[in-house]
Amino acid sequence: MSLEFDEQLSYLQKPKREEISDEHFAVFEKAVETMEKNWGFINNLFKVLPLNAAQYIGFLDFKASLFNPKTCYLSDADKEMIGLVVSSTNGCSYCLTTHSDYLRGICGDPAWVDQLTYNYRAAKLTEKQRALCDYAYFVTVYPREITKEQVDKLRAVGFDDHEILEAAFVAGFFNYTNRWVSTIEPIANPGHYSHNR
Repeated sequence: MSLEFDEQLSYLQKPKREEISDEHFAVFEKAVETMEKNWGFINNLFKVLPLNAAQYIGFLDFKASLFNPKTCYLSDADKEMIGLVVSSTNGCSYCLTTHSDYLRGICGDPAWVDQLTYNYRAAKLTEKQRALCDYAYFVTVYPREITKEQVDKLRAVGFDDHEILEAAFVAGFFNYTNRWVSTIEPIANPGHYSHNR
């Protein structure tokens, strides 16, 4: 299936193919192929973001840098867990829908992911998972109060500085995405609600 812009999926106007360079469109098509292979559908957000194609490319590049197993330090499960805590705290329903789907696929425990999504404090977590979740919550709610204490708490449970910096990048990334996703209010794919259950 090719990427088409034939549905109104957000508050914004639909992208126009003629305004997207062939080079950028080829990147978007590759992302679509991966989604269709892995999920059987195209994430609606990725039909909205080509409106600003160059910025979308920048987003894809940064996201890829945070989820590259060859260069990253935290597991994808840890990063998606951070994403869920941030998105739950910010009330970003689209992000909660998609990231809970991803995490269910990684861990195979839908009930645990639901608990984490509703309130991470109610979920059964390891000491390191709880520290990551506490960190993600704190930096989302209290950005003006971040001090060395947040780093020390992560170090105390065994995270090294590479992992701490990556946790900071990931928490910042999901706060960034929550802000603009909530602004444009994309429609979540129905498949995300039932997928990986």
